[in-house]
Amino acid sequence: MPMRLRDPLRPSISPSLSLRTVRMRLTALYGALFMISGAVLLTITYLLQRRAKWVVIDTSGNAREIRELLKPMKEAQLRDLLIQSGIALAIMVVISIALGWLVAGRVLRPLRTMTATIQQISARNVHERLAVTGPRDEMKDLADTVDGLLGRLETALDAHKRFVANAAHELRTPLTLERALLEETLTDREATLESYRATSERLLAISKDQARLLEALLTLASSERGLDRQEPFDLSDLARQALDSSRLEADARGVRLYAQITPAPSAGDPALAGRLIANLIDNAVHHNVPGGHVEVATETRAGRAFVWVVNSGPVISPQQVGRLFEPFQRLGGRTARSDGHHGLGLSIVRAIATAHGADITAHARPGGGLSVEISFPAPVVPGHQYPRKPDNPRPRGPRTTPAAPATSSPGQRPASNHM
Repeated sequence: MPMRLRDPLRPSISPSLSLRTVRMRLTALYGALFMISGAVLLTITYLLQRRAKWVVIDTSGNAREIRELLKPMKEAQLRDLLIQSGIALAIMVVISIALGWLVAGRVLRPLRTMTATIQQISARNVHERLAVTGPRDEMKDLADTVDGLLGRLETALDAHKRFVANAAHELRTPLTLERALLEETLTDREATLESYRATSERLLAISKDQARLLEALLTLASSERGLDRQEPFDLSDLARQALDSSRLEADARGVRLYAQITPAPSAGDPALAGRLIANLIDNAVHHNVPGGHVEVATETRAGRAFVWVVNSGPVISPQQVGRLFEPFQRLGGRTARSDGHHGLGLSIVRAIATAHGADITAHARPGGGLSVEISFPAPVVPGHQYPRKPDNPRPRGPRTTPAAPATSSPGQRPASNHM
């Protein structure tokens, strides 16, 4: 018998006729409250009637005998009162239970509607929404919250689908190329040692590119999982290390590096924070123009640690900036490149920043290139007063000094980089 797999997005909800439903509990609560209240009222009435005194006006001198005759009558009246009140209470309890069932059903009707709609939602129609109308009450707030959750889930599923498709494409392309190279070499009857060596070198380069891709994917996955540790670090130290690592490649590409490094302490995973800054600088160096420049700055202000990376380069449309932080998305719609960069650098930056609770602000520069600002939460230091952030800050740029070895200044820094 084939196994039927359940959609993980489809909830498993017990039938509505279960005795443990909210409607049944509310009905039982209404009935119990009415029965207890009625029993208390009946008890009080009975006790008051029992304590009541009968006044006998004696006109014949036989008052004592009259009292003895009235005593059984009083007990009979109390007994009749108790029986009649009990019957009335039982009838009213039944009526209250019926009314409680109807009222509970009316109150919970929007909840049943939401339940039925959610049961129909799966991975294939996650775009559907509850869209509950009515007064702004708890049910409406719950429906709006569920709609917001479904919206975020739809966005996450779409991003996951794109990521899987792009990752499969990125991994399949080098495998196809490797297979083609091997088949070409094996079918070549005139192959020589030199041709075998050339093929081996190409296969080695392809495997190195695959290793870089897998390492980037693992880094992205580990960043999205969150932080496993919290350690203090200084963005200025990490920026210096990243600048030193990027210097040779920047010189080879004719890109000048400028830095304005001041202490910017924060806390989190130093290795991931260092990868964030390194990816920003690496992206700025690679997506640049000959003779261009990259400016890096760190600072602590208003209780947060800032790092800026600004670079010259091709003109970027403002609508494309957000897409550049998606996995495998590159400027101009390309998704692969032969230099080992697969469009994961800024995706890793965003994942690491999110894990650290940092905010990212990125915008295209009018003259070309990109400006990225990331603010980390600064660790709380007892007794330390951070500079107050002005109410209306004026856009300005840091004084940029060439990162050693010194080079000439690139000219006036554009005001697009907000400090």
